[in-house]
Amino acid sequence: MKSGFVFKTVLFILLIPAILYIFHSCEMPSTGFDDVEDAIFYTKNQKADVSQPDSSIRIMTWNIRFGIGRGLWSIDACGDRVIFTEVEIIEGLNNIVDRINLVQPDILFLQEVHINSTCSAYIDELRWILDHSYFNYAVYGSSWKSQYVPSDGLARNHECNAILSRWPITEAKRIQLVLRMDQGGLVRYFDNRYCIVKAKIAIPDYESFYAVNIHTVAWATDDTKNRQLGKFKEVLDDITQSGNRFVAGGDLNAIPPGSDSTDFCIEDMCPDESFHQPGDNPQHKAGSDYKPESEWMVPLYSTYKCAVPLSIYQSNQQAYFTHTTRPEHFWDRTLDYLFTNYRWRDGSVITHQEFLYDSDHAPVSAEFVLERK
Repeated sequence: MKSGFVFKTVLFILLIPAILYIFHSCEMPSTGFDDVEDAIFYTKNQKADVSQPDSSIRIMTWNIRFGIGRGLWSIDACGDRVIFTEVEIIEGLNNIVDRINLVQPDILFLQEVHINSTCSAYIDELRWILDHSYFNYAVYGSSWKSQYVPSDGLARNHECNAILSRWPITEAKRIQLVLRMDQGGLVRYFDNRYCIVKAKIAIPDYESFYAVNIHTVAWATDDTKNRQLGKFKEVLDDITQSGNRFVAGGDLNAIPPGSDSTDFCIEDMCPDESFHQPGDNPQHKAGSDYKPESEWMVPLYSTYKCAVPLSIYQSNQQAYFTHTTRPEHFWDRTLDYLFTNYRWRDGSVITHQEFLYDSDHAPVSAEFVLERK
């Protein structure tokens, strides 16, 4: 039997569930998005009391890994789990809200929040966090929305970037980032649609400002991530040129310039993998070799104020690490950031490395100085 016929037959079998969805669902198997469109708004029914800030507010960013903590997920941790139970997800969300209550951020950027996914027991995690915290408002933009992902047992998947706020969000947009071009068309169709969420925050007696949340691609082997970072800066430049202030951040999946370690293939390697050895093809694990990307964060650092200035990071890098792929290990690289075109309160930044088992990312928070009207 010819290999081409076998390939086409297997491909058709894999596509059968997707074809059935087309005929029996009002939605396409995987959702595409416009370049810019309205974000989705959530509001708490019974608003929590909000005190007037003095002169600054705390901003925090956190990739929460959809509430599974350091669970052995098959997609990113060499694990064998794909589906997690409702009990497991609720326990994880409870832990996340407990940590949020400890830090008390006023504006919160979240990445990898699930809305209605098979692997996270179909829980609307954003609604759950909003209802179980002191935040009154939230917006989100979908970063992966597929009725059926025909690989790895994922099935239905809906993931988003979200912004939560004590105060009203007066406008919000979802901004599409460029898709990966190192994938085949079929894989790309069902894969992530990474995005930026931009929201305008209104606090009485203070000038409004924009909150901008991004999650970039992790495993691209081409320049997709660099182009996404370029789009992020373009959005921030537009805000600045219009005379407005912003706080921005998220999981950028890029390490700071001047990092001592740039290759994590061995750290990220699964038991059945091999890298850096003669005959290995590829030599590097996708998403783990940052050497070709070592300067990709320079434009952001050169133009805007990072909550952890580059000189501070370079003087004590381990103190600002925010990520590891290894479930039982401490943080080993920095991927999560906060930037502004205005001011951070001196000495206010905290990399919350103590939250070791609530996600594979540590949150970062800092106090943003407000402008009075």
